Amino acid sequence: MRKGIHPDYHPVVFQDSSTGDAFLTRSTITSDRTIEWSDGNTYPLVLVDVSSWSHPFWTGTRRIMDTAGQVEKFHRRYGRRGQGGAR
Repeated sequence: MRKGIHPDYHPVVFQDSSTGDAFLTRSTITSDRTIEWSDGNTYPLVLVDVSSWSHPFWTGTRRIMDTAGQVEKFHRRYGRRGQGGAR
């Protein structure tokens, strides 16, 4: 690799703002916040809105959309299309 053209790649802690869970990884992102990790070292802290600990798909709290009910609601609101009309 050529020197001086790549961003600094360093350890960073990402923390889920809704659950408080955190993980240590490496990244090029910078932050003014810091956190002391379980190994005794201090690392930059980046707060994220959604992680695998809070995302509905990974937590199993995903809502199933009632598509048949949505179609009926649409038809009640806007009416049904005529049988012989042009499309």
